[in-house]
Amino acid sequence: MTSLLFRDIDIVDGTGGPRTHGDVLVRDGRIAEIADSIHTDAPVIDVRPGSVLTPGFIDMHAHSDLYLLTHPEHIPKITQGVTTEVIGQDGLSYAPIDDAALALVRKQIAGWNGNPADFDFSWRTVGQYLDRLDQGITPNAAYLVPQGTLRLLVVGADQRAATTSEIDRMCALLAQGLDEGAVGMSSGLTYTPGMYADTGELAALCAVVASYGGFYAPHTRSYGAGALEAYAEMIGLAKATGCALHLTHATMNFGVNRGRAPELLAMIARARADGCDITLDTYPYLPGSTTLSALLPSWAMSGGPDVALDRLGDPAARSRIAADVDVHGSDGCHGVTVEWETIQISGVGNDELAEHVGRTVAEIAAERGTAPVEVFFELLERDQLATTILQHVGHEENVRAIMVDAGHMGGSDGLLVGARPHPRAWGTFPRYLSRYVRELGVLGLEDCVHHLTGRPAARLRLAERGLIRPGFAADLVVFDPATIHDTATFEQPRQQARGIQHVLVNGEFAVENGTATGVRAGRALRMDATREETR
Repeated sequence: MTSLLFRDIDIVDGTGGPRTHGDVLVRDGRIAEIADSIHTDAPVIDVRPGSVLTPGFIDMHAHSDLYLLTHPEHIPKITQGVTTEVIGQDGLSYAPIDDAALALVRKQIAGWNGNPADFDFSWRTVGQYLDRLDQGITPNAAYLVPQGTLRLLVVGADQRAATTSEIDRMCALLAQGLDEGAVGMSSGLTYTPGMYADTGELAALCAVVASYGGFYAPHTRSYGAGALEAYAEMIGLAKATGCALHLTHATMNFGVNRGRAPELLAMIARARADGCDITLDTYPYLPGSTTLSALLPSWAMSGGPDVALDRLGDPAARSRIAADVDVHGSDGCHGVTVEWETIQISGVGNDELAEHVGRTVAEIAAERGTAPVEVFFELLERDQLATTILQHVGHEENVRAIMVDAGHMGGSDGLLVGARPHPRAWGTFPRYLSRYVRELGVLGLEDCVHHLTGRPAARLRLAERGLIRPGFAADLVVFDPATIHDTATFEQPRQQARGIQHVLVNGEFAVENGTATGVRAGRALRMDATREETR
């Protein structure tokens, strides 16, 4: 048997209750015993004075769908203390898939995940993808069936209503994915083709998710103009179908929503009082991150990436796109006109465009003496839609208000590719514990750890994770509350956090004395028919 002992340490157990003090014995990947004093021959783990032992952090919104496989050591997340990620987000991912849909998905979300030419995409079903993860990953991973990918498989990339038979087929594919272990369904309702689904189509799918006891995690139709109406649509789906709702990266952005988070929270509170099961996650930063092509109006992306690129070469279509992004407000930009000074290039696929990384579209345009929309068109065409951006549109008062909601959890929404990705990919969880606990006091330590561990485990129905309890999986973190700190910045985003000494995944050291070990003890967390993790 493999055993180890944490002796004489403060324990923050993930429930939100007061910390305790004592010994914790780990044996064969699980927490074997918790007591004031444990007598055993197990090796005693060196722990720095003042440190606390907590459950491993759970990232409720990750974009590591390929990174887990191409970089299985997963330094950005494991060194933050993340021991479980939820992937398949924003309605677009790589399972279930067929050859034609895979080609489109790979191109469309290259800015999220990269598009390695020599990578083996041989899986086709959710179960096969989870099997691939089980071949060796560092943190655990849970998967959401992506609604946009379902639509691409069945309806295609065109902007049109789905037929009854097509909706039935999407429901069948969704049920298969849930049978194979997915925890629920995601949507990206400002991304094509998922955004082409009407409320009725989404309701049919949510009814399937509800029948399995899973949850629905939508990226709503707007976080700008019409944000509250977009949230109301999702809450209406929860009421109509009985589906648990998880509002992922729940924000109120752009100038139209400054200070309006309390309106969203009041809407959620009323729905909970009516019996709706609603939770949410956020990242502790103001800028968002997405692809430059996401700003295009939905009609311009109808037919898929190649058709969209063709439209950029058509003067009439180009003129119409320019009017949508600059005058009318693009649905791809949440119904507002694009403020080019807020759009900062964070990554490119074409190395010839690398000089633009770190600069805003407005800055590039001013230097050239041209209209920002022309820079927009040039980058999209030359980079084949692979450009990623930071979008500086958030508000601190909204971030703090949402963070203290009773259903709040942490989600990085971190993109791991590009020259200068958003620092949240490397810093989200330490930033919660340093800036919003230690520095600002928005959350207490025990409460914040609950937000990042026990509460998301309950949302995911991980019956034996997220808490420090005998019999639970030994996903554990040791950190110093006085020194834990995110060092990733917008200028230098790939920087390892400080203050985290040890990270265990399933009882194995993934980080030991601050250094990643390369041990791949993580696995796909499959849900059984009752939506509880199967061992």
